[in-house]
Amino acid sequence: MKSVKMLVIIGMLFGGIISVNAQKKVVKIYSKHGVVVTKINQPKLIVHKGAKYHFAEGVWYRTRGRKYVVCAAPIGITVRKLPRGNKIVKINGRKLYKYKGIWYQKKGRRYIVVNV
Repeated sequence: MKSVKMLVIIGMLFGGIISVNAQKKVVKIYSKHGVVVTKINQPKLIVHKGAKYHFAEGVWYRTRGRKYVVCAAPIGITVRKLPRGNKIVKINGRKLYKYKGIWYQKKGRRYIVVNV
């Protein structure tokens, strides 16, 4: 009788652990323009028309003191590579790349922000 109770208890614990692990979800929230952050992960500094921008994980930032402010991607700015997860879309025969609502067009080995 003790072994049956022990098996039932072990089964319940094991089932509880499985259900807890199945409920874990990763939710990524992308910042809106104007949001101020103190730290970004491995930003790339890009100078465009005399202004300094930082590009990290597909998000564009401008500096304000020691902080970063999320901003719109300036039209014409270029990056060497896009983050994983970008979508390839053909519009009027042009092959464009879309990531987080920003459209890019490949020019040589770089990607340029375009207006669609």
